[in-house]
This record gives sequence, structure tokens and C-alpha cells, in this order.
Amino acid sequence: MRSRWVVILLMMSLTAWAADSLQTVQPDSEEGWLRRTFRIFSKIDTAYVEPQHYNWAVMLQSINTYDYYRLGTTGDSRQSILLAPTIGVRMGPYFGWRWVFLGYTFDLRNFNLFSGTRKLEIDASIYSAQIGADVFYRRSVDDYKIRRASLGRGIDTEPLEGLSFDGLSASITGFNLYYIFNHKRFSYPAAFAQSTRQKISCGSWMAGIGYTHHSVTFDYAKMESVIRQRLGEKVKLDSSLMFNSVKYRDISASVGYAYNWVFARNFLLCSSLALALGYKSSTGETATEQDQGFDFGNFNVDGIGRLAVVWNNDRWYAGTSAVVRAYNYRKSRFAANNIFGDLCIYVGLNFGARKAYKKVKDD
Repeated sequence: MRSRWVVILLMMSLTAWAADSLQTVQPDSEEGWLRRTFRIFSKIDTAYVEPQHYNWAVMLQSINTYDYYRLGTTGDSRQSILLAPTIGVRMGPYFGWRWVFLGYTFDLRNFNLFSGTRKLEIDASIYSAQIGADVFYRRSVDDYKIRRASLGRGIDTEPLEGLSFDGLSASITGFNLYYIFNHKRFSYPAAFAQSTRQKISCGSWMAGIGYTHHSVTFDYAKMESVIRQRLGEKVKLDSSLMFNSVKYRDISASVGYAYNWVFARNFLLCSSLALALGYKSSTGETATEQDQGFDFGNFNVDGIGRLAVVWNNDRWYAGTSAVVRAYNYRKSRFAANNIFGDLCIYVGLNFGARKAYKKVKDD
């Protein structure tokens, strides 16, 4: 699944490159459909946004990841358990051609020269002035810890906090597709793809669609054992939390607003917030026969926030960005919340000047 996305995007980039190269000798009226399509989605107001001067880009990026899962009940005897792994630190190279940016990262904390990495993430993005798309895959390692728990009134759960728990594993696969309304004057890629440069402060409304698939495996027997060891035999885990695995599917439509603030020459601060109305469905396995194979589907509000600070002088660029996503699931007896985010620090170089800028670069 992971390699498939990379191959698709790589083929798209090679096809676009070939079309662009083959059409260089033809007049505008005869240029290929692919090139015309690219131009339509790349129109900008150059008074507000400086176009990309180069065809290619390389970047080294460090990514700090954080995520947590909160599993809980919503009945009379409310219980909840918050699980989160140690903050992950990943690093890797990225390579870009115009709209397409591909990257590979490895987990520094769990990396082993002989056995490889225990945690691998592959992200792919396509950006233009009007639309953007993100495809992502991430899988957790077995280093979750109990960060907080609530198992009933009057029960002190402090002895559980900070304990390692290897009975939870989780993965998420998904994509986001969004449209920028004020795309000629506002450049979302200037903040999160460094493929253009914002010259004058400006904002824009956005709308999009998305799909995510969560897979969670939970060893409730191990959790019960930990609770008995630390809190005694009298404390019981609610039957609604006695499931072995759950798969969540989320189809959503979102709307949001983003603003690019050019606070100094070549510097940019971007803030973005979007709320999504998502339809959630889930299948899973529980411990009790009457609950086995439970299903639920409903609507919930999710959110995604982004923040970035960028320095870009067209050839060199550096900066930091943070992206946080929140997903909520709730039914009459069961609730789950998942928040995950990335803090990125990067430095990169653009090269291979485009025809319109070659003479200027060579002078």
C-alpha cells in the first residue's frame, strides 16, 4: 500500500515532466492538454505571490511526532484510558519536482543498523495554487504508555500513570483533498511546500474532502492484568472496553480559513484552522458474545490546525511547521478520540532554474 502511493505520484511527475519538455517548441494554441491543465491550476497574482524559479528541490527534514488514543465508555459507569507513545523523532530526505514532493523518513529513536527501523512513515503531497492533496500512512510501535485513566468515582488511578503498555497497536491511512478559493493572492504552498513565496500578507477560505482508515488492536486482558496488579481485584474494566480490535473509517467534508502574514522580507507566518463534519463507521470485536461484532455510524466534528514559520529567498529556504489532526468517535456506550500531530524543522535548496529565470540566475 505504501509503495503504491509513491509509484503513482512518481509516475505523475515523470508524465508531467515529459509533457512539459515535449511541448516547449509548440505555440500556446497547440500545447498539450496536460500542460494546459497544469497552467490552469497554477495561476497566481505575481503582485502577491512570487512564482517558483526552479524545477527541482531537495530538503532535509526532522519530524517530531505525537499521538494519543483515548478509549472510553459513555454509559452510567464512565471509564476512560488515555494511551500515548513516547514522542517520536524521525529524519529523512525529500525530493521534489514542481507540484510533486516525495519523502522517506526513519525513526531515529528506534533505528538499528542491522535490523532497520521499527517505525516507517511515507508521506506524499501534490500542491498547486488552487488545489492540494496529501496522502499519508503511519503505524505505531509497541511503546505506548498509560498517560491518564479514570475508572470510576473514588478510584485513585495515579499508580497507573506512566506505565508501559504493549497491548495497543494502531495504524492510520488516509488522504486529504482541498481547494483554495483566493488562490491567486494567497499561497498555501508558500507556507507548507516552499514551492512559491508570499510577498504580501493575504488570507483565504478553503474547502475539502478527506478519508481516513484507523486500525486499532487492544489487548484488554493485559490492561485488566495491569489494573489488578496496581489497583487490586475490586477494580474492573467496563465491558464496553473489552474489545480486541476496531477499524474506523472516516469520510469528511471540511471548511476552514488560512492567513499568510509576511512580517519581514522573505519571512512568512501562516496560521490555518479547518473544521470537518465527518461520517464515522466502525467494526470491531468485543469480549462478550452479545457485543461481538458491534457496528456504529454517525456524524462527528473533527479538526485540523496548521502553523508555519518560513524563511525563503527563492533559492534557499528553512523553517518549521506544525500540523495537528483530531478525530472523534462517539456512540451510546463507546467513545474514542485520536489526536496526532507533527512538528517539522527543515532546510532545503531549489535548483534547476526554469527557462523564464535562467538568464537572471546566470547573470
